Amino acid sequence: MTSQALDAYLERLNNASHTASKVWLDEQERAVGRYFNTSLTSAFQPVRAFGDGGIVAYEAFARSYSEFDDGLHLWKLLDHAASDDESVELDRLCRMLHAVNYYRQAGSDAPELHLSVHARLLAAVNSNHGVAYRRILSVLELPHDRIVLQLPVVTPNQRWLLNYVLDNYRRNGFRLGVSANSPLEALGLLDKVRPDLIKVDARELPDPDSVGLLLLRAAEQGVRIFFKRVENREVFDKLEQYGSALAQSIHAQGYLWDTPGARLLLSGEGAQAA
Repeated sequence: MTSQALDAYLERLNNASHTASKVWLDEQERAVGRYFNTSLTSAFQPVRAFGDGGIVAYEAFARSYSEFDDGLHLWKLLDHAASDDESVELDRLCRMLHAVNYYRQAGSDAPELHLSVHARLLAAVNSNHGVAYRRILSVLELPHDRIVLQLPVVTPNQRWLLNYVLDNYRRNGFRLGVSANSPLEALGLLDKVRPDLIKVDARELPDPDSVGLLLLRAAEQGVRIFFKRVENREVFDKLEQYGSALAQSIHAQGYLWDTPGARLLLSGEGAQAA
């Protein structure tokens, strides 16, 4: 998309040396960042609509940097190694890289971008979650209203913290999603948290009634439901049946369609489920 501030920033990154700068562009024009002795960049996985397979959103993931492939998942390597302050620094670096790598490719009609907030940040940031990221987007002249911040799965006794963080992000103008391990868990969040969307782990869908109830109640409240980790045909067929029975569109993502990659796909590219 067109942004003079982003173009100017990319030009500075293009002239930066990776040995002297914390952020730079590689030969493929990917923004790469340094966190201690690790280099990292972004990978994007489409969220697709059942039926035509159209891309309705992208989720961004932090990956270790490689010139030859899409790298390794980064957070799992650092979950137990970083302090809270270091986790905050890493999260902000990742979200900045994701915004730069997304918007440098995205056109004016590109779908929304989903960015995960790591669980350690819920308690690590003292107050006013989202203000630092909103400031970065403003400096680069990038629209914040196309970004959905995705909060992690929490235990029932952490929901007060989830509501506190959601309120902070909302006051900074962000749309918000929450994560659930099951449709029943998502139903509880629907009543108590009122997010813009809920991402449900599709690997465990044992109860068709809870899936149907979730889709119906979410539609009544204007909350979107996305199913993540759709990785085999059996799960795909179940979701397709739910959508057909309720006459509702289903949105999902997973390795059945797409492996996360640095490049945004063209409309309709890779749309056929295996």
